[in-house]
Amino acid sequence: MLKEYFTIKEVFGPLVLVGQVSGASYEELVELELPDGQIRRGRVLELSQDTALIQLFEGAEGVNIYKSKVRFLGRGIEIGVSPDILGRIFDGLGNPIDDGPAIIPERRLDINGLPINPYARDYPSEFIQTGISAIDGLNTLVRGQKLPIFSGAGLPHAQIAAQIARQARVLGKEETFAVVFGAMGITFEEANFFMSDFRRTGAIERAVLFVNLADDPAIERIATPRLVFTTAEYLAFHLGMHVLVILTDMTNYCESLREVSAARREIPGRRGYPGYMYTDLATMYERAGRIKEKKGSITQIPILTMPEDDKTHPIPDLTGYITEGQIILSRELHRKGIYPPIDVLPSLSRLRDKGIGEGRTREDHSDLSNQLFSAYAQGKEARELSIILGETALSEMDRLYYKFADKFEAEYVQQGQYENRSIEQTLELGWKLLSMLPKGELKRVRQEFINKYIGS
Repeated sequence: MLKEYFTIKEVFGPLVLVGQVSGASYEELVELELPDGQIRRGRVLELSQDTALIQLFEGAEGVNIYKSKVRFLGRGIEIGVSPDILGRIFDGLGNPIDDGPAIIPERRLDINGLPINPYARDYPSEFIQTGISAIDGLNTLVRGQKLPIFSGAGLPHAQIAAQIARQARVLGKEETFAVVFGAMGITFEEANFFMSDFRRTGAIERAVLFVNLADDPAIERIATPRLVFTTAEYLAFHLGMHVLVILTDMTNYCESLREVSAARREIPGRRGYPGYMYTDLATMYERAGRIKEKKGSITQIPILTMPEDDKTHPIPDLTGYITEGQIILSRELHRKGIYPPIDVLPSLSRLRDKGIGEGRTREDHSDLSNQLFSAYAQGKEARELSIILGETALSEMDRLYYKFADKFEAEYVQQGQYENRSIEQTLELGWKLLSMLPKGELKRVRQEFINKYIGS
C-alpha cells in the first residue's frame, strides 16, 4: 500500500514542497492527485530530513495545498524496452505517439544510468561514414566518439541531423546499425519534418525517436536525453548493435536546467546557469562509447544552437571540454547558399587520425586532409587580403589559392541534402581540387601519393 500525504507546504513554479515524509528516495517517482482526481507526475528532486522537494512534469497550476495528496511510488523513471522499439516514435517521457501498439517490455530500465567506467572503455578506432564530405574527409566521425555540432538560430542543423541519421553506416562490416534520435523543445514543424523524413526515406526502420515539443513541459526535457541514452545502452550493450545517438537541441535542455535551478532559488553560475551544469552534461555525454569485450557501441552527435553564435557561451564552452571535438556551422557559408554550411577550419575531430588510414578508409586520407586544410586556410587568407587591398594587389599564387578556396566551398563542402557520398568519392574530389595547385605547393602530401592520385 502506497503512503499518501496531505502535507504540501508550499508550491513555487514547477516545484512542490512536502513535509512529514518518511522513506522517500532521491529521483523517486511521485504522483500528485488534485481534488478533482486529475493526476500530475513528478520526481523527488531533493530530500532534507522529513521534507521532500518534488519537481512536477506537468507544472503546478491548480494545485491546492490543502486538498491535494501526494503518493511516492518507490521507483525512479523507467522505460520498457524490447527489440520492438525500433521503428517507433515516443514523446519526451517514453509514451508512444505513433499510433502503434503498446510496447510489451522485455525489461524495464531506470533512465538514470551511469557514465561508462574509464577502465572499461575500449578505444574508438573505426570509421563511420556519414556521406557528408566535410565530415568524412576532414573531421571524421569514429565509432564510440562524442562529436557535437555547434549551430546557430536559423542554420540547417535539423536537415544535417536528418541526413546523418539516414546515411550513417559502418564500412566493410555486416553489422546491425541503429539510430536513437532525441529532440528537445522543438517546434511542431520541426518534429513533423523529422518524423516524415524518417518515414519517407525508410530510416525509421532502424531508428527510435523521442520527441519533446516546445509546448511540452520544460521539466520533461530533463528526462528526454536520459531516455535516449537508456534506450541506446539497451540496443548497444544488450542486443549488440552499433548505435548513433543524435540529440537536438541541447541548448533547450540547458535552458530547462536553468529554469529548475531558478525555481529552486539556487545561487546562479555563469549567465544564470546552475554551477553543476558541467557535471550534469558530463554524466550524459560520457554514457557514449565502447566497452571492452562488448560487441555494441554508442556514438554521439549532440546538436546545440549557440546563443548569438557565441562559441564562448557556457553551453558550447562546457560541451567542448567534455566531447572529442566539434563541427561548427558557418552563417557566412549559409548566406552564400552552401549546404551543409560546415566551417571546416575551426571544426575539429580529435579522434580523426584513429579512424582513418589503410584498412579503415584509405592510406592517403590523413595526408590529403592535412593538405586540404592548409590550402583552404591559405585561400581564405588571400580572400581577406583581397577585401583589404583589392584583388589586383594579390600575387599570382595568392589568386590561385583564392580560386581554390571558392572551388573548395562550391564542390567539396557543398553537396545535396540527399547526396550520399562514399569515402572514395570524397577522397577523389579532394585530389581533384589539389590538382589545381602546383605540385611544389603540396608539401603536406607524400610524393608517392601525388604520383598515384595526381600523376607524375
